[in-house]
Amino acid sequence: MSQWPEVRLGELAVFRNGLNFNASFRGPGVGVVGIPDFHDKSFVEYDGLEEVQPDVVTSDDALLHQGDIVFVRSNGNRQLIGRSLLVREEPPRPTSHSGFTIRLRFTDERADPLFFAYLLRSDTFRRRMSSQGGGTSINNLNQGILSRLEVPLPDQWNQQRIASILGAYDDLIEVNRRRVAVLEEMARGLFEEWFVRFRFPGHENVPIVDTSNGPLPEGWEWGRFSQLAPEVRETLSPSSVDPETPYLGLEHFPRRSTTLNDRGTASDVDSTKARFHRGDILFGKIRPYFHKVVWAPFDGIASTDAIIWRPDPRFAARALLLASSDAFVAHSVQTSNGTKMPRANTKVLAGYPCVMPTHDVSQMFEALVGPSVELAAYLQEANERLGASRDLLLPRLISGQLSVEVAERQLEDAA
Repeated sequence: MSQWPEVRLGELAVFRNGLNFNASFRGPGVGVVGIPDFHDKSFVEYDGLEEVQPDVVTSDDALLHQGDIVFVRSNGNRQLIGRSLLVREEPPRPTSHSGFTIRLRFTDERADPLFFAYLLRSDTFRRRMSSQGGGTSINNLNQGILSRLEVPLPDQWNQQRIASILGAYDDLIEVNRRRVAVLEEMARGLFEEWFVRFRFPGHENVPIVDTSNGPLPEGWEWGRFSQLAPEVRETLSPSSVDPETPYLGLEHFPRRSTTLNDRGTASDVDSTKARFHRGDILFGKIRPYFHKVVWAPFDGIASTDAIIWRPDPRFAARALLLASSDAFVAHSVQTSNGTKMPRANTKVLAGYPCVMPTHDVSQMFEALVGPSVELAAYLQEANERLGASRDLLLPRLISGQLSVEVAERQLEDAA
């Protein structure tokens, strides 16, 4: 129960479905927030958004603006339906949203967008959306369900105070995300420097020699990716494992990042899946141009649309950096099979040529970069704990079980 009066969300806001377009309309022009851009995020991020040609947008009303909230309307994974993102600041370029989403725009000044962004992301209100849809889960969210949703309406001061507390948790999460990004960028930079430009420690004293496949430092050899990380295939039924076993579908893979920030559970799925173990590399083989390559920080099951490689521990960091490199992903795109839904060719990628440095150089790289992969995963785990603490606070603040003052002290402890 709420300590404040409740109103229907439709009294505070208007709604609009997103753009429908086919592949022929993709191209530079207007950014589009789509299902892959949600994950565990709270706010719209603009780097890496899919783009469509400007002609697809037939009305200025289709563009997103500061204060809008975008919901997942429809998806094959029902757990994603109802997830939402806030447009925290005015987009840096024209940006819309896909037909699988719904945009909410507040028309009533009594509503603080940041407060409602947190409120509508909470489990409590996700469940309310489902009950409006007639069951414990819904296949599609629509404007009617959102419009009928009963929401508390605190006064502006309380809305802003609650949003400020919850926002502070997100600030801590963002700091960790930036640290993860720095760790990944440093690892990529070292990989390029050592194994592409051959500027590894002591390179000045190692001559470059010609080989049939190209120049290499003396003592190095050419090899194949499968020597670093052979593919493993072990399929099973999700019903044969604990329902809480982590499940990774391609929708959980971030783009251009090797650090997982989302997952489901075995209870979410029922078709045959593939088993993976901690330390494996998972590569999204459907539409590989999405650049979805991740390091597994736990054991679990995955979609069979992912290639699973198990790196030799001696080469684990190098295998991850190679599999997630622009050159490797570009090769997977160029050699993929199919046009409408291209799939990476597993055998071709296994034979991808790679350099095999001396034992000392290889060992040095693993010792330097391996811990950064682990640290990135640890920071993401810390973010999951912060997010869980944030999400537990909201219903207690709304109900009055927890005062703002106590919540602020808990925030200081979390920091």
